[in-house]
Amino acid sequence: MKSEHERTKGLKIIALFEACKGVLVLFTGLALFSLMHQDIQSIAEQLVGHLHLNPAKNIPKIFIAAAGNLANGQLSFFAFLALLYSALRFVEAYGLWFAQRWSEWLALLSGGVYLPIELFELAKGFTWLKIVFVSINLLVVLYMALMLMRKEKMRQTIKSMSNPSKKKGQ
Repeated sequence: MKSEHERTKGLKIIALFEACKGVLVLFTGLALFSLMHQDIQSIAEQLVGHLHLNPAKNIPKIFIAAAGNLANGQLSFFAFLALLYSALRFVEAYGLWFAQRWSEWLALLSGGVYLPIELFELAKGFTWLKIVFVSINLLVVLYMALMLMRKEKMRQTIKSMSNPSKKKGQ
């Protein structure tokens, strides 16, 4: 029979992954807050140059133009959304670490929401990064589904054991 540690090992790995995503998005939100009242277009141009991207190409050009049109109110709104999203990742990570059923459902649903988008992006063109994202997300969703099914089966078994079966005809 598997120990509790062995059963929750996968949940703890996913919890750490979700916490890392939370930290990344938290830093992103804080970085957005720090950019308020600054020349964001100039910063975007410096970033494009630092990454050795051609500013005349499609994506860097769109990035620079979008940065130039970004107002402080929009910037603070995106930063606030990033902070909310990171809080959600931390709450999910906490729940997964302690094997809470609600967090397993949250992980299943939040991972499942991204799958169609990721698959659509993958269908537009294969890159290793897209394949990695889809693979990780698919593994998390499948693992969460298996964990939830296993817990439901265990719950049903316990329930049937606690209720003695009635004889036919009674």
